[in-house]
Amino acid sequence: MTSAKFLVRRLLQGIVVIWGVVTIMFGLRAVSPGDPANLMLAEGASDALIQQVRQEEGLDQPIYVQYFDYVQGLLVGDFGYSWRSNREVEAMVIERIPATLELAVAATIVAIVIAIPLGVISATRRNEPADYGATLFSLLGISTPNFWLGLMLILVLGVWAGILPTGRRPVGLAEAIMTFVQYGYAGDLVTWVRYITLPAITLGTYFTALITRLTRSGMVDELGKPYVTASRAKGLPNVLVRYKHVLRNTMIPIITVLGLQLGTLMGGAVITETVFNWPGLGLRLIDALRIRDWPLMQGIVVFIAIAFVSINIFVDAIYASLDPRVGDE
Repeated sequence: MTSAKFLVRRLLQGIVVIWGVVTIMFGLRAVSPGDPANLMLAEGASDALIQQVRQEEGLDQPIYVQYFDYVQGLLVGDFGYSWRSNREVEAMVIERIPATLELAVAATIVAIVIAIPLGVISATRRNEPADYGATLFSLLGISTPNFWLGLMLILVLGVWAGILPTGRRPVGLAEAIMTFVQYGYAGDLVTWVRYITLPAITLGTYFTALITRLTRSGMVDELGKPYVTASRAKGLPNVLVRYKHVLRNTMIPIITVLGLQLGTLMGGAVITETVFNWPGLGLRLIDALRIRDWPLMQGIVVFIAIAFVSINIFVDAIYASLDPRVGDE
């Protein structure tokens, strides 16, 4: 199978996944208790007004008609209107994307900065205290629930030590950069870094543990190959062999995982954003769930599904371009 056919197949699979998410979310909305017209209106609204809203929103139509209208709207980028705020769902989703992206990218950076050196040290010092320490860190990182870790960081570093703030951030990254560029003032950037540190550590810990294990196992495999022995026999320094040759070969699967995990981080940010009151998509999803704003819930979940599938296809495309054998699988 050629790379083009491989990517077309991945694209079709992605479309099926998104369609499944859309259908499941619509089905959950259809079977959920309560009258949507009542949720849109203030308490005590008259029966005539409720009936008028049902007709205007198409809620008096058969369920399959509502489903096709909803899917047709999605195809042209119309996610509907929030039942509570009466704002366009796509606008409410778009305005929260930067905060979630900031958190996901910061968590990824935390993981890369910590995990790769730790994995290299663990692999090159096998069965030594450094290896045992890295293994213990990985086990704890994979096993620790995000919400518990976040609460502990808030309690220890935020409340007891008072080192880092734990409330809602006062400024976003884009505003902080604009202030720095226009006025040369770096205070907002420092504030942003202080506020994102704890959420990024919370969200990135599992990811850090995973990449540490991948780096260690990849390095151990590569260090046992003949080309490493040959390089050392030629007199190349160990540092050069490890970091230029072995680590480079180890990074290919790690880069793939990094790309795939970015989508997972966006979806997994729901808990972290809720714990830290971080104004991203996850917090908005929880708010929408609390007030039963189904169009907003559907819009956020569908967007996360689209983002996850798109990132996966993008990573597949890069991987297929690097290794044409992927298309033959």
